Amino acid sequence: MLGFLVRLLPFWVREPLLILVGSVFGVRIMYLAHRDGEWVAAAIGLVFLVFTAVRVHTVARALRARRARRAPAPGPAPAAEVAPAAIAPAAPAVAVAAEKEPNAWGQAVAAVAVFAALGAALWLGPHLLPSDDGGAPRAVSCAGGEDEELPGAYRKTPRAVTGDELCNALNRPDLPQLLGTPAETATAVSGTSNTAPLTDGKVAQPEAEVQFDTYTVNVSVTYNELSIAQYVKLMEYGEETDVRKLSVLGRPAVLASGHTMKIEINLGGGGSGGPVEQGPPARTLSVALDAKDRGGYCDITVWSTSGALPDDSALLDIAEKVLPTIPDRTV
Repeated sequence: MLGFLVRLLPFWVREPLLILVGSVFGVRIMYLAHRDGEWVAAAIGLVFLVFTAVRVHTVARALRARRARRAPAPGPAPAAEVAPAAIAPAAPAVAVAAEKEPNAWGQAVAAVAVFAALGAALWLGPHLLPSDDGGAPRAVSCAGGEDEELPGAYRKTPRAVTGDELCNALNRPDLPQLLGTPAETATAVSGTSNTAPLTDGKVAQPEAEVQFDTYTVNVSVTYNELSIAQYVKLMEYGEETDVRKLSVLGRPAVLASGHTMKIEINLGGGGSGGPVEQGPPARTLSVALDAKDRGGYCDITVWSTSGALPDDSALLDIAEKVLPTIPDRTV
């Protein structure tokens, strides 16, 4: 159908259009083939460029033929001068308006300009979209939970933030770049105002999560009296490995490895869900809520379904960007 519509266009519109499309696609495909080392793509790009060269040759030949037709033919020898008395009065000429021939160059330039503008808009559009911190635009946004009723632990802990506030702090445009996957955008985000397990709902523990194709990032804040120093002693008592103590934003922190949990829920037949299984490995950075380490901490955890993990520097970069944007009552 598209080919039929293209054939209906005038020659001086169709041919420049085919030259423009062929050259743009050919150069673009050849560039991508060179960057990615794909020889099949390089062959496709070469076909586009050869097609474009054939169209250029066709237009050049048509231009030469057009100039040849417009060239003035050699005129006859000048006639002998005739006396004025011998010239008979000519009949009044009938004025016939000659049909104006379309301007081929104008049509060609207009076609090229229109399709060049469309191509530029499609090519540069994503790069011209405004985004914070120069990062990729957000694919999904956090759902507002103003009407959500918070558990009683949040009323007893005035400095506690909500899951929505954590979600807004974590769902940054530059988060993929911090993870080392700048081309990705978030596929799902969530924020929940939970309470810590095994505390009978008395300890606020808001949580937020952002999922990408490669990694998933989870941030939670636990408002209890456990300090990072005590947390490290528990790790040592449990003989955990790959533990690294450090300082983040002037606060005590610790890096540790672990595994996520995989839970299967059976929604049919009234049966119970499957057993709790060990999920993929995860890396967690725990940071105290204040420099004096008086209790409470923020966990930043990263994992992937493939089992691959980013460098510890990615967790540190995320903490340095995210923690200052959490409402001040947290820090």
